[in-house]
Amino acid sequence: MSEPVKSQTIRVVVNGREYTRTVEARTLLVRFIREELNLTGTHFGCDTGHCGSCTVIVNGRLIKSCMMLAIQADGMSIETVEGLANPDGSLSPIQDAFSAHHALQCGFCTPGMMLATKYLLEHNPHPTEEEIRRGIKGNLCRCTGYVNIVKAIQSLANNEEVTL
Repeated sequence: MSEPVKSQTIRVVVNGREYTRTVEARTLLVRFIREELNLTGTHFGCDTGHCGSCTVIVNGRLIKSCMMLAIQADGMSIETVEGLANPDGSLSPIQDAFSAHHALQCGFCTPGMMLATKYLLEHNPHPTEEEIRRGIKGNLCRCTGYVNIVKAIQSLANNEEVTL
């Protein structure tokens, strides 16, 4: 019987920047992002895939990074909340909308909500309220009651000029 792989060198592109790291085979993607790359905007919440605070976009798919091993992301492109800001450091339209509509309180769910919003609007630029609620349903918010989050997303969906 062969011995299980204990570590592996992986290459990923995160927010447009390439990284090569050796990681333990059991390292969760969320831990890799936070602890190896020091991108702490991706939050570690429930560890079961229910809360959505660790949501990132991997190769164009919205995923919960606590449910994926870092070695599974080898060769892939990852977008975290840090990747939303404009190159000059100014806020993106999504970040502006969340701020303008008071779509956050404690902020724990906000990174995952923002990435779910990006994913939703890239796939459905003009969603209905029901489609918005369905699009963010994998992200739990304990503070806002979702009302202002939905308003922020609606404001983006109604703006023809928004570039995500």
